[in-house]
Amino acid sequence: QVQLAESGGGLVQAGGSLRLSCALSGSIFSINIMGWYRQAPDKQRELVAFIGRDETSYYADFVKGRFAISRGNTKSEIVLQMTSLKPEDTAVYYCGATIRGNAYWGQGTQVTVSS
Repeated sequence: QVQLAESGGGLVQAGGSLRLSCALSGSIFSINIMGWYRQAPDKQRELVAFIGRDETSYYADFVKGRFAISRGNTKSEIVLQMTSLKPEDTAVYYCGATIRGNAYWGQGTQVTVSS
């Protein structure tokens, strides 16, 4: 029922920028957390950033100062503004959300950073 849709991925050179968007639909229940994770082919899925129900933002150390997470038009939409991208940022980026104890994921959007 709950669906998340990511967009904004693409190919960019090192030092460039991308803006990822995620929209959640299909639920009227409270959203406890929304955030972004990523997974490279040779890595485990890792947390990038999230916004809690209290609107507090959290960032993984490897993106601090480079990425910014924010709300879209509603609390069911989030945006990840990525700057100063590095080749090691290359991964599939997934939008995730928790709603009343249940976790939901989008299909992911590919981000590729060339050197």
